Amino acid sequence: MTTSKQNFKFPAKVRTTFYVITATGLTLRAADYLNFPPFCSLNSSSFFPEKIRAAIHAVFRSSRAISTIGFTIADYKYSLRGLPVDSEDYRGKLSEVHLRSANRMLKLCETNKGFYVKAGQFVAALRQVPKEYSSTLSSLQDQAIPCHFKAIKEVLVSNLGQDLSKIYLSFDEQPIAAASIAQVHRAILKDGQEVAIKVQYPGLELQMKIDITTMSFLSKSVALLFPDYRFDWLVSEFTKAISSELDFMQEARNSERTAKNFKNKKIVRVPRIFWEFTTSQVLTMQFCRGHKVDDMGFFKEMGISPIKVAKTLVEVFAEMIFIHGFVHGDPHPGNILVSPEGPNGFSLVLLDHGIYKQLDEGFRIDYCQLWKALILQDSLQVQQLGERFNVGKYSRYFPVIFIGRTIDSKSALGSGMSAEEKRILKQELKSLKMEDISSFMESLPPDFLTILRTDGLLRSLVSKLGAPQRIRLLTYAKYAVYGLSLKSDPNSGYAGKAAFSRLKTNVSYLQSRLIIEGLELLSWMERVKQFLRTLCRKILSAALV
Repeated sequence: MTTSKQNFKFPAKVRTTFYVITATGLTLRAADYLNFPPFCSLNSSSFFPEKIRAAIHAVFRSSRAISTIGFTIADYKYSLRGLPVDSEDYRGKLSEVHLRSANRMLKLCETNKGFYVKAGQFVAALRQVPKEYSSTLSSLQDQAIPCHFKAIKEVLVSNLGQDLSKIYLSFDEQPIAAASIAQVHRAILKDGQEVAIKVQYPGLELQMKIDITTMSFLSKSVALLFPDYRFDWLVSEFTKAISSELDFMQEARNSERTAKNFKNKKIVRVPRIFWEFTTSQVLTMQFCRGHKVDDMGFFKEMGISPIKVAKTLVEVFAEMIFIHGFVHGDPHPGNILVSPEGPNGFSLVLLDHGIYKQLDEGFRIDYCQLWKALILQDSLQVQQLGERFNVGKYSRYFPVIFIGRTIDSKSALGSGMSAEEKRILKQELKSLKMEDISSFMESLPPDFLTILRTDGLLRSLVSKLGAPQRIRLLTYAKYAVYGLSLKSDPNSGYAGKAAFSRLKTNVSYLQSRLIIEGLELLSWMERVKQFLRTLCRKILSAALV
């Protein structure tokens, strides 16, 4: 006789952990009614030393997180209790709990701000989390409340070592942009150069340590209560990303490296760094004008084709992934501007170089091989690469994740799945449990997680620009083949390769493109055939009548 997971009785130690989490959160949550001031306000106050202010603030932030997770655990545990995991009732109820929980998380992120907003954005960009979470948390991309300038000025003076009047002819105290860990101000240096200054909010390093510790504790607590729901991989990847983002010196180095990688691509612009006015908390760069990459009104006004913008955007990130192996990990609309100046009537301005991933060379080559296999519909090669990526049987879902089709699909690339394929896939996915998703995400190499996040954000942008899926597929196919032609030396640019290597690469790309075009032609011919059959039947029916 088997026992349903929902009827399983948790060990005393686990139940005690659950009660402690919930009771602690409920007790401390009362602090919210005190209208405790935001951290920026505390920092500009002289009532408490900085470490005490940070500690007090951390207690309130942690209490909200503990309370929210406690309520969420209880919701999952009791809402799903007694329901068979393979039933329609279970799946329907699970979706409802996902949505309620996502809204709780959204409220928590909006209230705690800072790293919680970054964490919410991080989760929203992952296509592998339940859609209720990704769609709900996606609103955090536009969440940013600037810090009071008094606190910002203290950071500037302490980092630059002199009064602002000695460095700038003018300094706009009103920020032109604000994010979860920093805000940007426009200024003019003494020599007349216009600059953008990114200033980190005060006290973030200590706050990060406390917030990450809280998140780690909560993820482990959830895993104790629900072994199928394991999020340590997510906390680990988020910690790595946010730690590097707090070092503006590293961001400046990433920026210069990206500028060097694209020095021969005039359509890409990266703001120049002013090193004499850059520290770990203050980043001074060239001021570049432009509009967000998804500003359709601006494109219409300037006569810029959104499709061309999308194609250029995909080419730039495909080159990062398949050629350079040095990937921008946060390509949301605020980090990519479109300027009306450039070789084709516009240029892309790449901003915010804090989150980057240097891909392992072996991974880069394997990922190029994966895309070639996906385009050529080589299911055996996909499965073999899945073994190298350590995901085993889950490799059959790579085509679903990246090109929107099943591994055995016969439909044309870029055309989506047929109704029958969708039905079969839906039935197959019903058998997957959260344990499978957790195992899949835990097994993936860290480089793959970065690629999934970047590709997810990129696909969202391309969709907003109204570009067809085919553009991304063809571009990825082209750069994947180029990437396979490179030597292992990461410093050798592909622009200087021998003519024979170029010819070989172009032939391989043309082979991939011919396959795509051929499949599309066959699909079109099949549709025409079906149309003619239907038309003939209608004509015969009419004649018989």
